Amino acid sequence: MHAKDILIDGFGRIQEEVHACVEGLGPDELAARPADGANSVAWLVWHLTRVQDDHIADAFGLDQVWLAQDWSKKFGLGLPPRDTGYGHSSAKVAKVRVDSAELLTGYYDAVHAQSLECLRALAAKDLERVVDENWDPPVTLGVRLVSVLSDDLQHVGQAAYVRGLLQSA
Repeated sequence: MHAKDILIDGFGRIQEEVHACVEGLGPDELAARPADGANSVAWLVWHLTRVQDDHIADAFGLDQVWLAQDWSKKFGLGLPPRDTGYGHSSAKVAKVRVDSAELLTGYYDAVHAQSLECLRALAAKDLERVVDENWDPPVTLGVRLVSVLSDDLQHVGQAAYVRGLLQSA
Protein backbone atom coordinates (compact mmCIF):
# COMPACT_ATOMS: atom_id res chain seq x y z
CA MET A 1 0.00 0.00 0.00
CA HIS A 2 1.29 3.45 -0.89
CA ALA A 3 1.24 6.42 1.49
CA LYS A 4 -1.30 8.20 -0.71
CA ASP A 5 -3.66 5.21 -0.38
CA ILE A 6 -3.47 5.47 3.40
CA LEU A 7 -4.24 9.19 3.20
CA ILE A 8 -7.15 8.56 0.82
CA ASP A 9 -8.55 5.99 3.22
CA GLY A 10 -8.15 8.37 6.17
CA PHE A 11 -9.91 11.24 4.43
CA GLY A 12 -12.65 8.83 3.39
CA ARG A 13 -13.24 8.01 7.05
CA ILE A 14 -13.68 11.69 7.82
CA GLN A 15 -16.33 11.91 5.12
CA GLU A 16 -18.19 8.90 6.55
CA GLU A 17 -18.13 10.38 10.05
CA VAL A 18 -19.24 13.83 8.90
CA HIS A 19 -22.30 12.31 7.23
CA ALA A 20 -23.09 10.10 10.22
CA CYS A 21 -22.70 13.01 12.62
CA VAL A 22 -25.17 15.39 10.96
CA GLU A 23 -27.65 12.92 9.44
CA GLY A 24 -31.19 13.54 10.62
CA LEU A 25 -30.40 16.71 12.56
CA GLY A 26 -32.43 19.84 11.92
CA PRO A 27 -31.22 23.45 12.06
CA ASP A 28 -31.87 23.88 15.79
CA GLU A 29 -30.09 20.65 16.71
CA LEU A 30 -27.14 21.51 14.48
CA ALA A 31 -26.82 24.93 16.15
CA ALA A 32 -27.42 23.72 19.73
CA ARG A 33 -24.52 24.09 22.13
CA PRO A 34 -24.40 21.84 25.19
CA ALA A 35 -23.04 24.66 27.36
CA ASP A 36 -22.20 28.35 27.14
CA GLY A 37 -19.03 28.73 25.13
CA ALA A 38 -19.20 25.21 23.70
CA ASN A 39 -19.13 24.48 19.99
CA SER A 40 -22.15 23.25 18.05
CA VAL A 41 -22.22 20.31 15.65
CA ALA A 42 -22.68 22.80 12.79
CA TRP A 43 -19.67 24.89 13.82
CA LEU A 44 -17.43 21.85 14.31
CA VAL A 45 -18.29 20.34 10.91
CA TRP A 46 -18.09 23.72 9.15
CA HIS A 47 -14.73 24.45 10.81
CA LEU A 48 -13.13 21.08 10.01
CA THR A 49 -14.27 21.46 6.42
CA ARG A 50 -12.96 25.02 6.19
CA VAL A 51 -9.57 23.96 7.55
CA GLN A 52 -9.32 21.05 5.12
CA ASP A 53 -10.39 23.29 2.25
CA ASP A 54 -7.93 26.05 3.20
CA HIS A 55 -4.95 23.79 3.82
CA ILE A 56 -5.41 21.50 0.80
CA ALA A 57 -5.95 24.46 -1.53
CA ASP A 58 -2.86 26.21 -0.17
CA ALA A 59 -0.65 23.09 -0.31
CA PHE A 60 -1.62 22.32 -3.91
CA GLY A 61 -1.90 25.87 -5.25
CA LEU A 62 -5.65 25.68 -5.82
CA ASP A 63 -8.61 27.93 -5.12
CA GLN A 64 -10.60 27.14 -2.01
CA VAL A 65 -13.85 25.33 -2.78
CA TRP A 66 -15.53 27.72 -0.30
CA LEU A 67 -14.83 30.63 -2.61
CA ALA A 68 -14.59 29.04 -6.06
CA GLN A 69 -17.93 27.22 -5.78
CA ASP A 70 -19.75 30.00 -3.89
CA TRP A 71 -20.23 28.00 -0.69
CA SER A 72 -19.54 31.21 1.23
CA LYS A 73 -22.67 32.73 -0.34
CA LYS A 74 -24.71 29.53 0.12
CA PHE A 75 -23.93 29.53 3.85
CA GLY A 76 -24.41 33.30 4.25
CA LEU A 77 -22.71 33.41 7.65
CA GLY A 78 -21.59 37.03 7.55
CA LEU A 79 -17.99 36.07 8.32
CA PRO A 80 -14.92 37.18 6.36
CA PRO A 81 -14.61 35.09 3.17
CA ARG A 82 -11.38 33.34 4.21
CA ASP A 83 -12.43 32.73 7.83
CA THR A 84 -11.82 29.12 8.89
CA GLY A 85 -13.08 29.44 12.45
CA TYR A 86 -9.64 29.39 14.01
CA GLY A 87 -9.76 31.38 17.26
CA HIS A 88 -13.49 32.05 17.06
CA SER A 89 -15.12 33.66 20.05
CA SER A 90 -18.37 32.28 21.42
CA ALA A 91 -20.25 34.98 19.48
CA LYS A 92 -18.65 33.94 16.20
CA VAL A 93 -19.37 30.26 16.89
CA ALA A 94 -23.02 31.24 17.31
CA LYS A 95 -23.00 32.84 13.83
CA VAL A 96 -22.49 29.43 12.22
CA ARG A 97 -26.11 28.42 11.73
CA VAL A 98 -27.23 26.37 8.75
CA ASP A 99 -30.61 25.54 7.28
CA SER A 100 -29.86 21.85 6.86
CA ALA A 101 -27.42 19.02 7.38
CA GLU A 102 -27.31 18.72 3.59
CA LEU A 103 -25.64 22.12 3.32
CA LEU A 104 -22.84 20.92 5.60
CA THR A 105 -22.42 17.59 3.83
CA GLY A 106 -22.65 19.23 0.41
CA TYR A 107 -19.78 21.53 1.24
CA TYR A 108 -17.78 18.73 2.88
CA ASP A 109 -18.32 16.46 -0.14
CA ALA A 110 -17.11 19.18 -2.52
CA VAL A 111 -13.96 19.70 -0.43
CA HIS A 112 -13.49 15.94 -0.16
CA ALA A 113 -13.69 15.61 -3.95
CA GLN A 114 -10.98 18.25 -4.42
CA SER A 115 -8.87 16.61 -1.71
CA LEU A 116 -9.14 13.18 -3.34
CA GLU A 117 -8.20 14.60 -6.73
CA CYS A 118 -5.03 16.02 -5.17
CA LEU A 119 -4.22 12.87 -3.21
CA ARG A 120 -4.69 10.54 -6.18
CA ALA A 121 -2.14 12.53 -8.19
CA LEU A 122 0.55 12.29 -5.49
CA ALA A 123 3.89 10.60 -6.00
CA ALA A 124 5.88 9.52 -2.93
CA LYS A 125 8.47 12.27 -3.49
CA ASP A 126 5.71 14.92 -3.43
CA LEU A 127 5.19 14.29 0.28
CA GLU A 128 8.67 15.71 0.97
CA ARG A 129 7.91 19.07 -0.69
CA VAL A 130 7.99 21.97 1.78
CA VAL A 131 4.64 23.75 1.85
CA ASP A 132 5.11 26.09 4.81
CA GLU A 133 8.40 27.68 5.82
CA ASN A 134 6.88 29.55 8.77
CA TRP A 135 7.76 26.67 11.11
CA ASP A 136 11.02 25.18 12.33
CA PRO A 137 11.43 22.69 10.86
CA PRO A 138 9.54 23.71 7.71
CA VAL A 139 6.32 21.78 7.10
CA THR A 140 6.31 19.22 4.30
CA LEU A 141 3.24 18.23 2.32
CA GLY A 142 3.18 14.86 4.09
CA VAL A 143 3.20 16.50 7.52
CA ARG A 144 0.51 19.01 6.47
CA LEU A 145 -1.77 16.25 5.18
CA VAL A 146 -1.41 14.21 8.37
CA SER A 147 -2.04 17.36 10.41
CA VAL A 148 -5.28 18.06 8.53
CA LEU A 149 -6.34 14.43 8.86
CA SER A 150 -5.67 14.49 12.61
CA ASP A 151 -7.43 17.82 13.16
CA ASP A 152 -10.47 16.76 11.14
CA LEU A 153 -10.81 13.45 12.98
CA GLN A 154 -10.64 15.22 16.33
CA HIS A 155 -13.31 17.73 15.33
CA VAL A 156 -15.69 15.18 13.85
CA GLY A 157 -15.28 13.14 17.04
CA GLN A 158 -16.15 16.25 19.05
CA ALA A 159 -19.20 16.83 16.84
CA ALA A 160 -20.34 13.23 17.39
CA TYR A 161 -19.92 13.72 21.14
CA VAL A 162 -21.98 16.94 21.08
CA ARG A 163 -24.65 15.12 19.07
CA GLY A 164 -24.72 12.38 21.69
CA LEU A 165 -25.01 14.87 24.53
CA LEU A 166 -27.89 16.66 22.82
CA GLN A 167 -29.74 13.43 22.07
CA SER A 168 -29.35 12.12 25.63
CA ALA A 169 -30.78 15.27 27.23
